[in-house]
Amino acid sequence: MVKIALQITAALEHVEEFKPSGPEFRWYLTFTCNNCGEGTKKWNYVSLNESTPAQRGNAVNHFVNKCKLCARENSMTILEDSIKPYVADDEGKFQTIAVFDCRGLEPNDFWAKEGWIVKTADNGTKFTDVDLSEGTWADYCEKIKEPVEITDVKHRFERVK
Repeated sequence: MVKIALQITAALEHVEEFKPSGPEFRWYLTFTCNNCGEGTKKWNYVSLNESTPAQRGNAVNHFVNKCKLCARENSMTILEDSIKPYVADDEGKFQTIAVFDCRGLEPNDFWAKEGWIVKTADNGTKFTDVDLSEGTWADYCEKIKEPVEITDVKHRFERVK
């Protein structure tokens, strides 16, 4: 078992925090098989709402994939208590927003897509189902009479203990 943290960084304007929408949020990832090195060609999504019982023990897998090259069955679990928002104090720094427990595979790319919740600064508007698939998002908050924006969204994966 390898634990891999998904870390992101972004530039924020009048944004207090942004985070995944909840258990139904879809984490879009591509993977590499640790056994043979084959990578998935298509985006796969992983969600807390969708799980499969593990073959052994009481665990649950949020993603199960059979490698097309070596036929090995690999799996991943989202560690629910690891999901954190990206907050204004983190701006410009990579921060962990989720940790994945990986067995036989590792994520190698992440696509933010839709389903984010954005809270604006100074108790402004809460925007739901925000789409970050282009790495940027902008709107206008009527409550604070200011533009709100998330730009320069980048990610990386880090092994954690």
